[in-house]
Amino acid sequence: MAGSYLKTKVCIVGAGPAGTTTSIFLSRMGIEHILLDAAEFPRDKVCGDGLDTKTVRMLNHIDPNIIPNELLTNPDYTPSYGFRLILNNNKIMDFGGMPSTTEALKEPPFMTVKRKIFDQFLVSKLAKDSSVQFLSGTKVTELIRTENSWRVLATSQNGSELEVNANMVIGADGDHSIVLKTVGDRKINRIHYAGAVRQYWKGLGNMHPEKPIEIYFPEKFPMSYFWIFPLGHGEANVGYGMTSKIAADRSYNIKEIFDSLIKTDASLRDRFKDATPVDSIKGWGLPFASLQRPSSGDGWLLVGDAASMIRPTTGEGIGTAMTTGYIAAHFIQRAVQQNQYDASMFTNYNREIERRLMGDIKMYKRLMMISPYALGFMMNHIVNNALARGYFNKGIKKWIRTAYHDKIEVNF
Repeated sequence: MAGSYLKTKVCIVGAGPAGTTTSIFLSRMGIEHILLDAAEFPRDKVCGDGLDTKTVRMLNHIDPNIIPNELLTNPDYTPSYGFRLILNNNKIMDFGGMPSTTEALKEPPFMTVKRKIFDQFLVSKLAKDSSVQFLSGTKVTELIRTENSWRVLATSQNGSELEVNANMVIGADGDHSIVLKTVGDRKINRIHYAGAVRQYWKGLGNMHPEKPIEIYFPEKFPMSYFWIFPLGHGEANVGYGMTSKIAADRSYNIKEIFDSLIKTDASLRDRFKDATPVDSIKGWGLPFASLQRPSSGDGWLLVGDAASMIRPTTGEGIGTAMTTGYIAAHFIQRAVQQNQYDASMFTNYNREIERRLMGDIKMYKRLMMISPYALGFMMNHIVNNALARGYFNKGIKKWIRTAYHDKIEVNF
């Protein structure tokens, strides 16, 4: 079929949380751009479905009315005001809890929602003016670097061909990013990567009425955790993830461990005996920020999973993806204003996207150097005391203040 040609300053490849956030803020800056995604929306994305405080913070940057006026009134979104640790000794520890005031109820630190719903919501927030052309169902097949620009070649689902000429290309196309494959090395480093599985369940037993997110660190499986994230409509996202280095070295099968924990683990099995799986087990990979991947160069930036920006201590990636999109938009704005797109314009981009995760990165590397078993031991034993409870409860209050009241500063 006949092809078409478009020209723009910025082409974003991928319309997940990282790509849509980049687009939203570029539109506010008055920068025309094109956003491409291979899928038609709404589309499913295998994920833990948890929105942490970094996600909440970015939603407030988009519009502080989103959470109180749109999400808290939507039954697909489940607010969570704390989290629960499930311990090996059949005990539990709860942190946080329902606030006592109406205003505080409008500021949950966490939320859960299926990614199919959340990603479609972010797409709905794209600018409605001419600043963005959003072309869904358009798969990028090749990127060609010319002297001062990029040729982005794509094919739509109906078979028509498209070429976009852009000064900059933004890789927001996830772990298997074609942008990353073009500008860098996507080879997986198992120390800085994890595998995970997810399955939706209904009718789980002993669910807390306040719906905290639940986390379990099985001591015999190092650098891994099992989660139960309550969703709307009586469902829960149930999953398990493990650092790939551990899984490979010990020949662990993550799917088999997940199934075994549900059926045999003393801390979990009774909750699943009368529950029903809603779908099959699905797996995906998580590229950790501890890799510290080079994410910028002449006329290109990487954001989200393409930049390996998942928190290594928690496996959360939505909030960091959105944060990288916000930061990328500011670096792009400066490049457009100066009409200069070489690598020197993005010298400090990696520093900016990583500096809010340095605590996670350092802790993860330290755990891997000392003993991978340390995380499970720490969570099951050291935190099981009043001091730990006070520390985390104080932390939750600080996270809420930051998420709802502090603006992200971007330094060049």
